[in-house]
Amino acid sequence: MLESYIQHQRKQKDILLMTHIVVGYPSLDDCEKIVHEMVVSGVDIMELQIPFSEPIADGPVILRANQMALEEGITVADCFDFAKRMKQKYDIPFLYMTYANIMHKYGIHQFVSRMVQDGISGSIIPDLPPEEGMDYITTLKANSCSPIFIYAPTTSDERMSMLSQHGSGFIYCVARKGVTGAQTNFSNDLDTYLNRCRAATNLPIALGFGVKDRADIEFLTGKVDIAVIGTQTLKIVEDQGVTAVGPYIRDLR
Repeated sequence: MLESYIQHQRKQKDILLMTHIVVGYPSLDDCEKIVHEMVVSGVDIMELQIPFSEPIADGPVILRANQMALEEGITVADCFDFAKRMKQKYDIPFLYMTYANIMHKYGIHQFVSRMVQDGISGSIIPDLPPEEGMDYITTLKANSCSPIFIYAPTTSDERMSMLSQHGSGFIYCVARKGVTGAQTNFSNDLDTYLNRCRAATNLPIALGFGVKDRADIEFLTGKVDIAVIGTQTLKIVEDQGVTAVGPYIRDLR
C-alpha cells in the first residue's frame, strides 16, 4: 500500500521527493533516461502523466509537453507499456496523473485493471471529484490502489474532510490557486493553510505547484511529508538536456 510505503520512507528521511514527467516528452527514450536519473538520484515516488489535449490544471510548460507528446503520436497504450517497463526496473511507487476523459474513454474498470496488472500504486485525476467518481474510487480501493485527491487554499474545511474520507495514499496539497509552473512564494503564510490540511486528514501530505530548488525543500521539511517537483524538471530538460536531471535532483537535498 502506498501509505505504508510513505510512512516507512519517512522514518528514514525528513521529507520525500515526488517528481512528474509527461510520458512521451521529449520522447519515450528520453523519458526512460529521465526516470533512471530521477530514481538513482533518490526520488521516492513518480507521477507519470498520460498526455491529454486539454490539461486544465497544468501551466504552459506541462501543457506544451502534453501537446508535443500527442503530436508525436503517444497513445494511452504506449503510456501503459512504458509504466509497466519502469515498474519492472525500479522499486518505487509509480502513479498515473491524467484527466477524466482519458479514463472514461478507456473504461474505468479496464483502466484500473491495467494499473493493478502493471503494479501502479494510484492515480491523480484533477477533474474528477468524488461526487462524479464513486465508481472510480471504489474500484481503485477494491484493488489496493490509491485514489489521490487535491486540496487547494480555497478548499473549505468541510470539503477537505470529505476528500480525505474518499482518498488514500496521500493528499496532494497545491500551494496556491491557479495552474502548475507559476511562481509560488514559500513563506510562513503557507503555515495556516498547511495546518488546515493537517487537521482535515490523517493521510500523509504532499505539496506541489512551484517547488523548484533546495531552499523550497528546506522550507517544506517538517511541514509536509512529500515535496512535489514537476514543471522545474521539464525546464531543466528543455534548457540543459536529460543529463542535467540527476545533478538537479541530487542538489535538492
